[in-house]
Amino acid sequence: MSEYRRIFVPGGHYFFTVVTYLRRPVFSEFANVEVLRAAFKQVMAAKPFEIEAIVILPDHLHCLWRLPLGDADFSGRWREIKKYVSKRIGGEGKRTGERDVWQRRFWDHLIRDEEDWRRHVDYVHFNPVKHGLATAPSDWPYSSFRKFVAAGLYDAGWASGGLPDNIKDLHCE
Repeated sequence: MSEYRRIFVPGGHYFFTVVTYLRRPVFSEFANVEVLRAAFKQVMAAKPFEIEAIVILPDHLHCLWRLPLGDADFSGRWREIKKYVSKRIGGEGKRTGERDVWQRRFWDHLIRDEEDWRRHVDYVHFNPVKHGLATAPSDWPYSSFRKFVAAGLYDAGWASGGLPDNIKDLHCE
């Protein structure tokens, strides 16, 4: 088994993939998406951070965060978000003492530079198309894509022609 080591950089920008337990489609229900949104809001109020981009799919989510200067505790934030959601939508699971909503871990990637940030933002927004859940990024309701269009960072028809070249080799599942 390989040893995975997280990189903690105060004030860093991070990309995350967080997956539901056994890839169950927990977030195919609007009410559960609202619980997740409430979890983010509560945790952000207690331990601020910025969500720069996000997409919520039925069985996983991807997002980019910017942490405050002097703070590198993304793991604590994820623990609180997962706990909030699990208490509200989780049932007792097969794992002793746990509610089976989330996989135990999450995948993180420290964003290195502006190009790396852009590739991961594009990956986030194209993900519903990649999984066959939408025909274009603009069609998916649980995404920050519209915010990026409103800010002029994408045109509304971005990636309607298929997988963008800059993310063809990016695999973050």
